[in-house]
Amino acid sequence: MSQLAFTAFSLNGVDAQKFLQGQVTVHTERLPENESRYTAICDLKGRIHFGLWIKKLNPESFKLVTTQDQAEEFAKHIKKFGAFSKMKLEEVGTVFPTTNGKQTEFSQTETDINAWQIQAIQSGQAWITQKTEHLFQPQELRLHQRDGVHFDKGCYLGQEIVARLWFKAKPKHWLHLIQAKGDLPMPATQLSKDIEVVNSVAFEDGYLALVIAKPTALAELNVNVLDLPDALNGDVARPN
Repeated sequence: MSQLAFTAFSLNGVDAQKFLQGQVTVHTERLPENESRYTAICDLKGRIHFGLWIKKLNPESFKLVTTQDQAEEFAKHIKKFGAFSKMKLEEVGTVFPTTNGKQTEFSQTETDINAWQIQAIQSGQAWITQKTEHLFQPQELRLHQRDGVHFDKGCYLGQEIVARLWFKAKPKHWLHLIQAKGDLPMPATQLSKDIEVVNSVAFEDGYLALVIAKPTALAELNVNVLDLPDALNGDVARPN
């Protein structure tokens, strides 16, 4: 298993905000400046292709962070779709995370990645890696409860399916936090037919994990289901 690491990019130019608005699930025009948000670029099936932390410095300058194993593919994607946009993507290099409430901030000061993983998992901050791309929809990850997806913005990749799930349906599986004994399951591992691991970390004499699961399936598994923070504990469906 490769060590978790993160790569930062800068995206600068007059078209930066407009371009990202057509790519990510968050409303880039409404993003507050200098605050990190976790958001997603979906595939045409409405599943998350790239997970990324986005920070708007101003409408023409953004800092973007992905897991290192997605960085090369992410850069190719931006350059392909942004070929005719007036902007430039540049790799900044390796950055390190620290938790800040329900968000994560990055800097070039080295931090304890393992400690961050524990804090992120406990606070419901699921993240996507190369192993988990194309598996989950934003709503299943509770991304809308983390200000990472907005349902009232214009078109972006996969938007029709993401919007349909929100306005006309309800996910059968969604994000839960579990603690269990035994060997650490890797991301994308299925613990049962209706439980799939998103992120996991060794903890005490077992592990902590964020899983996408049907609630009834969790009751049949020998695990301890822990509360997520209040903002992430509710139903993932659209309020009636």
